[in-house]
Amino acid sequence: MRKDHNYNRYADKTQVFSFYKNDDISRRSLHVQLVSRISRNIGALLGLNVDLIEAIALGHDIGHTPFGHAGERYLSECLKEHTGRSFNHNVHSVRVLDGILKRNVSLQTLDGILCHNGEFAMKEYRPVPIEDFERFDEKYEACYVDEEVIGKLVPYTLEACVVRICDMIAYLGKDRQDAIRANLIQDDSIFDEQAFGKSNPEIINNMVVNIVENSYGKDCIVMDDEYYMAIKAAKKENYEKIYFNKEVERTYKESIQPMFHIMYEKLLEDLKAGDQNSIIYRHHIDFVRENTKAYGEDAYLEETEPNQIVVDFMASMTDDYFVDLFAYLFPKSPYRIAYISYFE
Repeated sequence: MRKDHNYNRYADKTQVFSFYKNDDISRRSLHVQLVSRISRNIGALLGLNVDLIEAIALGHDIGHTPFGHAGERYLSECLKEHTGRSFNHNVHSVRVLDGILKRNVSLQTLDGILCHNGEFAMKEYRPVPIEDFERFDEKYEACYVDEEVIGKLVPYTLEACVVRICDMIAYLGKDRQDAIRANLIQDDSIFDEQAFGKSNPEIINNMVVNIVENSYGKDCIVMDDEYYMAIKAAKKENYEKIYFNKEVERTYKESIQPMFHIMYEKLLEDLKAGDQNSIIYRHHIDFVRENTKAYGEDAYLEETEPNQIVVDFMASMTDDYFVDLFAYLFPKSPYRIAYISYFE
């Protein structure tokens, strides 16, 4: 997979913890590399196509917004208010590669990216073949108009099934490490001991062994009952003790959410006005044109609905770019992000 500007932007997109100046807290760049490494290890032991696994893993979050899943929710709110359509990062990852940048990506890779959503744990991951690109496009479009479709997506290949479960393995313990480094929790003693342990190295090692032992020679990717129950319990604990922390939620609600809505309206206004000196033209539309001209594509502005262009731009932003752009566009706004420094 070509590693272009969108891949570079992984380095400053929040994984879970925003607002920290701390190089030891994970960004999305590290997450996709961990998913790739864990997935490749499992895939190699099972005799799968590790190149396909790597392509899916490295591309699976390329459509993610700044500020993690909070940013994803707020951008979806904006899009839904204007069009009734939903934004989901896995769907947008496909759009970035296939719809915006027009990369020559295989059906198997795109389907693996679309179906990677690691929020839904399953005991058994059994591929469901897809006939062709036409059927894939129907599956992809359905995700925009019916959010329930997201939870029902099933990958096409065993390789994609491996990436999907490794998405969970890669973040489950790592988010706990990051929560400690962010001083959100003191240590991992607050978590229950599960069958695979509770620290990041334990979880990764033991999950890999269990999956390989239970999947070898089979036409599906599977873990045993004990580990399935353990991963569900561990995910539940992460949500309760990390992701839904009241202080973290309050910061997002009071600052990031209104900033998303305000910026969205401003960018849409500039786009509809045809202001070619505006940021959305200079930093996004011109960028897309420059990066697709080798494919003979130069109709992005003319063929794309304005709200979708705004979504494409905002989803591409890194955390720091979003913060700086907001300050540039709205210098008198009371909304500001105060980063927690290395020394606090």
